[in-house]
Amino acid sequence: MYELIRKIFLSPLALLYGISVYLRNRLYHYGLLQSAKFDLPIISVGNLTVGGTGKTPHVEFLIRHLRKYLKVATLSRGYKRSLPGFIAVHPQHTARQVGDEPIQFKRKFPDIMVAVSEDRVFAIPKMLMIDDQLKVVVLDDAFQHRAISPGLNILLTEFSYPFFKDYLLPAGRLREHRSGVSRADMIIATKCPLKLSEDDRKTFLKQLKPTRNQSVFFSYFMYGTPYHLFDGNNRLSLDKQTDVLLISAIARPEYLVDYLEIETKSVLNIEFEDHHLFTKPDMGRLQNTFSEMDGSNKIIITTEKDAVRLYLHQEFLLQYQLPIYVLPVEVVFHFNEDQKFKKTIEEFLLGFKV
Repeated sequence: MYELIRKIFLSPLALLYGISVYLRNRLYHYGLLQSAKFDLPIISVGNLTVGGTGKTPHVEFLIRHLRKYLKVATLSRGYKRSLPGFIAVHPQHTARQVGDEPIQFKRKFPDIMVAVSEDRVFAIPKMLMIDDQLKVVVLDDAFQHRAISPGLNILLTEFSYPFFKDYLLPAGRLREHRSGVSRADMIIATKCPLKLSEDDRKTFLKQLKPTRNQSVFFSYFMYGTPYHLFDGNNRLSLDKQTDVLLISAIARPEYLVDYLEIETKSVLNIEFEDHHLFTKPDMGRLQNTFSEMDGSNKIIITTEKDAVRLYLHQEFLLQYQLPIYVLPVEVVFHFNEDQKFKKTIEEFLLGFKV
């Protein structure tokens, strides 16, 4: 009932917001605003909603695949970063300086170029000046940033909270009208249940109503063995004797919480808004909450994205010897379609024309 009242109350604002986004998209549609094109393949990964679709692991999936054959780079705006302008990210940068996702990409894949810039049209030539051997650029969270026309547009939508059941901001979580899905070349339903039947797929597709030219895939997360925040060789398997304190600042952590509740004895979640930069009081709250937990077999779990922001408080965390472990995650496609997805990407690259 509360959600219904909230949506009704905020619907006038959502209408005004929707009109402004619609007019902007019409300007691009009729060529009054121009989208830049480049003579190298550009893959955009984004969503219609404000987070929660698992974008970062899907970008990493692309990086892992593409870097085997091509020089690949990523480009994002670097949300909430303190350093302005174009920056080629180095492992020594911090999440505060360049944003959490870019530094996560760079530390996991130090051999690839990772860049951040407010102006992506300006950034791509800069990246080519740094390395003229670049063969493909992955745009991170760029579905609504239409100043660039990507060669391949990948749209993510959460299986349990799909865009076609959502509403425009601020009544819902949509950044633009549902019709924006028409710009997508590929659609991935993310965070699917581990068991997904053919009937589930058909039901989802019936509601999604993809066009004949849109490929649709279904993915889920496969979590790995947690490793210590400050020692990657120190790994700890989860079991039913382990009590977990989860610290998370990601959109919609329910999928992660559900996994931990199955794998461990208990889960207590300290939750913050997406991309939250942890403060000293946050660390004090973490330490106090952990010390008050019962049981001798207890640990702190965090996500890979949160880990790069927690790393800013290394001195405090080491001083209090808090056992913080990072839970790695990778994307797996349902119906054994990992290879089909990769082949679709490869066909785009092989058929790319300026």
